[in-house]
Amino acid sequence: MGPLAGPVVAAAVILDRPCMIRGLKDSKQLSARQRQTLAEEIKTQALSWSLGRAEVEEVDALNVLKAAWLAMQRAVAGLLMVPHYALVDGLHTPALPCKARALVRGDARIPAISAASILAKVARDAEMCAYDTIYPQYGFAAHKGYGTARHMAALREHGACAVHRTSFAPVRRALEEKRSLA
Repeated sequence: MGPLAGPVVAAAVILDRPCMIRGLKDSKQLSARQRQTLAEEIKTQALSWSLGRAEVEEVDALNVLKAAWLAMQRAVAGLLMVPHYALVDGLHTPALPCKARALVRGDARIPAISAASILAKVARDAEMCAYDTIYPQYGFAAHKGYGTARHMAALREHGACAVHRTSFAPVRRALEEKRSLA
């Protein structure tokens, strides 16, 4: 949820018990290659999986937490199977059509949450790489929209593009700095 650019992407995954996919863990603890390999396996092994997203405009209008909940709701709605119970990574759960429980650091403890985390990260990273071809001056392929020094310098130099979250303070500040110099 922390990037300064791009949509919020969430995934919902229903795995068979016992889970036969080896290597599932928090997506941030895996290399890009490991995530890609696991994403392909998750898609073939899961009983059902779905991606949901909230666009940049929704992030700016709602706030990032509510946008994340919207993305989660859309992911669950896209499942081919109706879940009876949902486990959600975090402190709170969005309104879902089934009972749900939030688990802090669930992506490091629960295989289905790990799988969802991996699918969401792979999808979002691919989208940010695609944005890099449209907006090469920002370096999205390298930092995926996070507020790195390079990204902040590009924001100050070029202003924001259509995929920046203008409600985020670092983006707003960079835009204000650019306007004051103009």
